[in-house]
Amino acid sequence: MANENKKPEIKKPRFNAYWIYAAIIMIFLGIQFFGGSSWSQPEKTTQAEFENFLRDGDVEKIEIINKKVAKVYLTPDAKQKPVHSANKTKSFFPSAANEPYYQFEFGDLQNFENNINEIKVQNSIDTKVVWNTDSNMWGELFLTLLPFIVIIGIWIFIMRRMSAGAGGGAGGQIFNIGKSKAKLFDEKTEVKTSFKDVAGLEGAKEEVQEIVDFLKNPQKYTALGGKIPKGALLVGPPGTGKTLLAKAVAGEAKVPFFSLSGSDFVEMFVGVGASRVRDLFKQAKEKSPSIIFIDEIDAIGRARGKANFSGSNDERENTLNQLLTEMDGFGTNTNVIVIAATNRADVLDKALMRAGRFDRQIYVDLPDVRERKEIFEVHLRPLKKDNTLDTDFLAKQTPGFSGADIANVCNEAALIAARKEKTSVGRQDFLDAVDRIVGGLEKKNKIITPDEKKAIAVHEAGHATVSWMLEHAAPLVKVTIVPRGQSLGAAWYLPEERLIVRPEQMLDEMCATMGGRAAEKVIFDKISTGALSDLEKVTKQARAMVTIYGLNEELGNLTYYDSSGQNEYGFTKPYSEKTAELIDKEISNLIEAQYQRAIELLKQNKEKLSELAEELLEKEVIFKESLERIFGERPFKKPVPIVKKEEKTEDEVITPEEPVEPKS
Repeated sequence: MANENKKPEIKKPRFNAYWIYAAIIMIFLGIQFFGGSSWSQPEKTTQAEFENFLRDGDVEKIEIINKKVAKVYLTPDAKQKPVHSANKTKSFFPSAANEPYYQFEFGDLQNFENNINEIKVQNSIDTKVVWNTDSNMWGELFLTLLPFIVIIGIWIFIMRRMSAGAGGGAGGQIFNIGKSKAKLFDEKTEVKTSFKDVAGLEGAKEEVQEIVDFLKNPQKYTALGGKIPKGALLVGPPGTGKTLLAKAVAGEAKVPFFSLSGSDFVEMFVGVGASRVRDLFKQAKEKSPSIIFIDEIDAIGRARGKANFSGSNDERENTLNQLLTEMDGFGTNTNVIVIAATNRADVLDKALMRAGRFDRQIYVDLPDVRERKEIFEVHLRPLKKDNTLDTDFLAKQTPGFSGADIANVCNEAALIAARKEKTSVGRQDFLDAVDRIVGGLEKKNKIITPDEKKAIAVHEAGHATVSWMLEHAAPLVKVTIVPRGQSLGAAWYLPEERLIVRPEQMLDEMCATMGGRAAEKVIFDKISTGALSDLEKVTKQARAMVTIYGLNEELGNLTYYDSSGQNEYGFTKPYSEKTAELIDKEISNLIEAQYQRAIELLKQNKEKLSELAEELLEKEVIFKESLERIFGERPFKKPVPIVKKEEKTEDEVITPEEPVEPKS
């Protein structure tokens, strides 16, 4: 009943500053049009009619304004005449007795005066002639101030636009430019993402779930004397789900959640970044316990320089200093937790990474085959998929794919199925989607001469043959000479997911990569520019073996790899010129040795290589079955991998495997 008797709330119009501007403009316009003039305007007439009125004795007074306008005042008796009362337009406002009845503009002043005097003498009239100068003081004042008003208005408009930035909100007003631009998610804001939507990432989920659980049940931890971590840093390659994990925290935590990007602190004005940091933590403290999420924190958390050569104020360093103070200083907010995400942890300042600020560093790695299966199951929910679709098969076909890549594969597969007028998404649609994402769009209409097409077929057949003959080379999936993207052909492999890589494995991969150029040498006794991407890959692999992993006997167990990333900005190399010559020589020796090894393998199987190239020319796409028919069963069978969690030691820096052979 109380709700029924409650009167509906009437929404009052919100105050807008533009109303004040509009009122001022209207006042000036009113003064301009109505100031200094009467409410009822005189009737227009001509000089000839005026002279007739003057001869009839109807004119009491003539007022000459600014030597060009004449205002005519009639006698009381003349106003009663029908000729004048009929011409007078009725006004809403009552007319005064001393108002002019007519007005007109005349030409030459001297002639006008002579005509008046002549009529007065001829008709013995004593009509008064008055000279006057009319001026609009308010109008002139308005015109004087108009340029200044326009300049001030433009300045206010520009400052409001600059201070509004991308988000507006509290920082949108010129005097609120130092306010935080963080978006607040509280218990009243609906956030649908939860931990159920985050597939894989078990270790990372456990860490952030503990933070959420602490905020919900703090007594469980404080009873034993424990303290909640002040900060958690999510680190990992792009697309692995760092921001998605933060969204899940916002959906699960029943506390205020402030979300913003590191670039939101950056502004062209000095001191704005530090001011926004202060305002952010002030808001978070008022709503504590709360969580602050800063995405791409490397925008402000980059390591501070030892010397400021420019001599100017470094706004980014001031912002970082304020962030360090807020996270762990005299005025520390004990109930405010900071979660940050970055894929460039190596460039962050050491003071930001220490315990007490970011107590936990959670590494979000690329998913393994088991985690990829879980991610596929999440992204396949909204799709109308075929009943025969196997997620285990899809997970094995996408090594090295991140969560974002898998989401893209699912979406691309749905688009391909729709393009083919299918009612469900099938297995072949996913395979086509993987090819489309990794290799690029097919260009079947690309003009290729027969000689070029044969060279491409021999090149790709060389890759397939050498990889089939080597023990540690990746298993072949298919070979194609259909142009894709910038490549003219490609050999597709399914690389083995390794946590550590041995020298013989890297050498076999290099040999298989050089198989394309070696095949051209064996068949045509010529080489071409088609092996550019192959050369780029083997050069990087050989350089890594020599300078990073310490796998070269001449240089020994040395590495010139800097995990902090500081050497990238240095002007000197960490080795001497003599060592540089040795490095170049060893890299060249490694590549040439594998090139000669590939040539020897292809010479031994030249006939089978030619047969494979001819079949590739005919079909354009061949699969593993064609190689088994030509070369027989592959002599090296890999054992079935055991799926289990393995811990990676900190000093093992392994580059992710590429899911496809570089294009030729």
